[in-house]
Amino acid sequence: MTDLPAVRGRLTPNRDLSDLTWLRVGGPADYLFQPADLEDLQSFLRDLPADVDVFPMGVGSNLIVRDGGLRAVVIRLGRGFNTIEIEGDTVTAGAAALDAHVARKSAEAGVDLTFLRTIPGSIGGAVRMNAGCYGSYVADVFVSAQVVLRDGSLKTLTAEDLNFQYRQTDLSKGAVLVSATLCGPEGDPDALATRMEEQLRKRDESQPTKERSAGSTFRNPAGFSSTGKADDVMDLKAWKVIDNAGLRGATLGGAQMSVKHSNFMINAGDATAADLEGLGENVRKKVYADSGIWLEWEIMRVGDPERS
Repeated sequence: MTDLPAVRGRLTPNRDLSDLTWLRVGGPADYLFQPADLEDLQSFLRDLPADVDVFPMGVGSNLIVRDGGLRAVVIRLGRGFNTIEIEGDTVTAGAAALDAHVARKSAEAGVDLTFLRTIPGSIGGAVRMNAGCYGSYVADVFVSAQVVLRDGSLKTLTAEDLNFQYRQTDLSKGAVLVSATLCGPEGDPDALATRMEEQLRKRDESQPTKERSAGSTFRNPAGFSSTGKADDVMDLKAWKVIDNAGLRGATLGGAQMSVKHSNFMINAGDATAADLEGLGENVRKKVYADSGIWLEWEIMRVGDPERS
């Protein structure tokens, strides 16, 4: 790879990424860059040759890195990008701040962002994927976000810029989200804390939270019509169509569709990224054969199948 710009943070060549993902699979990145601060990130991107790909990575909670790794500079934000500031009903959080921490600190200040409490990952990923739970989405509370573009410039984005959709936004390729401002409704801190405790209890009862997973594997096929008529639309759940196809507990190598929740894929021991992605594709094909529904991946899959 071309010589890279000097940095004040940490720049590690040929960095294995498996220990940075919740599924614990994947090959190496050409480089892993952990910037010291905003200015370090800006100058690095500004001086980085345009032909070098950049991949912003959060805490790896919703990600499969393929076994061949990534031919790119992976940028992972850490300290310096995880602050949480609250003023009235407005919360500004660094992209590396964990969703759960933002929910808890906001609740303590009487701001209701409790839907974030059980969402794995960090605020950067939550904004990028318009994360949601219990009928609430990031789009519902979003005010603005700051991003560093591929040329190193800092830009403030509005909801219109991001064009929030179900589990996706229009964030430009190579842009690194560094902070987001959210505005939540007021709530009693004690009542909000109680609500979050109940959410956690329900999550632990229904999801394999003790296993190595990446959250929901597939998006819910909402709006699917069994007859094609506009007045006969079902709000289906991915786990339901997986169950209907007899795939709860299905395996491939070390990968398994959880017995506890069939839309959660887990690394049951020694799975490779190929096992996990292969099992997911098997599930998609069999669900389609059973119901005519093509499930869409919610887990992001990146990189090369094999090291070149």
